[in-house]
Amino acid sequence: MIKTLNEQPVTSLVGHTMPLNPHFFSESVVLLQHMIKISSFSGDECAVADTIQQHLLGYSVKVKRQGNNIWCFNKYYDETKPTILLNSHMDTVVPNEAYTKDPFCPEISEGKLYGLGSNDAGGCVVSLIAAFLHFYCYQGLGFNLCLAITAEEENSGENGIKSILPLLGNCELAIVGEPTLLQMAIAEKGNLVIDCVSNGRPGHAAREEGDNAIHKCLRDLEWFSLYQFPQQLKGISPVKMTVTTIKAGSQHNIVPGRCEFTVDIRHDDTFSQHEIVDIIKRNVSCQVSPRAGSLGASSVSPEHPIVKTGIAVGCKTYISPTTSDQAWLSIPSVKIGPGDSARSHSADEFIYLEEIKKGISLYVRLLETLPLMLINNPNKYKNEIKHINN
Repeated sequence: MIKTLNEQPVTSLVGHTMPLNPHFFSESVVLLQHMIKISSFSGDECAVADTIQQHLLGYSVKVKRQGNNIWCFNKYYDETKPTILLNSHMDTVVPNEAYTKDPFCPEISEGKLYGLGSNDAGGCVVSLIAAFLHFYCYQGLGFNLCLAITAEEENSGENGIKSILPLLGNCELAIVGEPTLLQMAIAEKGNLVIDCVSNGRPGHAAREEGDNAIHKCLRDLEWFSLYQFPQQLKGISPVKMTVTTIKAGSQHNIVPGRCEFTVDIRHDDTFSQHEIVDIIKRNVSCQVSPRAGSLGASSVSPEHPIVKTGIAVGCKTYISPTTSDQAWLSIPSVKIGPGDSARSHSADEFIYLEEIKKGISLYVRLLETLPLMLINNPNKYKNEIKHINN
């Protein structure tokens, strides 16, 4: 069934607001329930992409698709105006063994919607879709909107958002939907993963033979645990290194000649990943191999109008310790959305229904208030204002 959206033939968004469609919230919950029912592990999102595409087509939105990525623009797209990207991801991780509920059963209980991907990042997906639909037929916007719901975020895959960025046109700003308790992340830690190998020499455990790779490894493990990178701000280290896996030995009576371990590194933009790796190599004896696809840190100036707008509508700002598709973007971006990052990848994942309702409202208020922030700062944002007034 084709649903209709109200046309808004106004000349400017400034000074005008339109009531939020009361059906958007209930339809968002239903859409998220459909998404939860579908397995959408990274790289296998085809069916859930179909569901999202059909939802948008139901509003006569012209949807573009490549692989499992879908995107669309507002009805009155104007190439002379700047474009704001609204992005979140449809893929999920594999449910962990601690689940007590069916991860693919969208159960609603005590105001919570349970299910895999409900919090990360299904609630953001449906909230951004509702906000996009709210503005879809709005004539006189001072900017364009590009909604992109993308794949392979959880595994930083090659077929996710970075595969379609050239197709989205020249976006000037991005709002990335991730569960942040509706607070605004204005910086995001990068994620570098390195694989390390300590080499010894195998020998018989009963004799004084061999060179135990585990013993050699211990010195490096202690360094990773204790080393503090310089240039700390307010006592916070710009680089956090955590040994997450270790493997050595094959049987009880053989001195292991090889010990392998992995280090997960979270960092801000104080040091580049190349600099971090260089410092590590100078201080450890093991072989160090950075993994491909590591995500860099990102940040936006606290003076950027989108940050000022977020503060104006009641958002707190913070630096996020987790990574997202924001890392692939070369334009100013903020990360914000309903849900709680602490629930991501947890057993019996859920999102509060009220969080979805507030998420829709917040996204709409951000986009409604952004032009006012520009208008009220004419000296700073004169280039942006000319689009708002056209």
